[in-house]
Amino acid sequence: MIIAIDFDGTIVEHQYPKIGKPISHAIETILKLSEAGHRLLLWTYRHGALLDDAVAYCEDNGIHFYAVNKIHPNEELIEGASRLIKADVYIDDRNIGGLPDWLDIQKKLC
Repeated sequence: MIIAIDFDGTIVEHQYPKIGKPISHAIETILKLSEAGHRLLLWTYRHGALLDDAVAYCEDNGIHFYAVNKIHPNEELIEGASRLIKADVYIDDRNIGGLPDWLDIQKKLC
């Protein structure tokens, strides 16, 4: 599956523009999703240096996304165009009902 994952409030607690504390079991679950062969996309409001910080945080924790704010790493982003990306699943704290527990996500997707 293609899984789009938000950063602030989903992988880490909301502290934007700073990087918050990791949310319990987020990193562990994301690593397991990757090991299971899912294509992971980082899908976040962050851009520029703040996006670079988020990507570095994830990489420092062993998470390497297939693409960031796009569906394919070679996709060219057009300034001012929608950043809506197509995925099979979106993991985001802004879902109706909020962010499920990462262990529940792990059980459903791994």
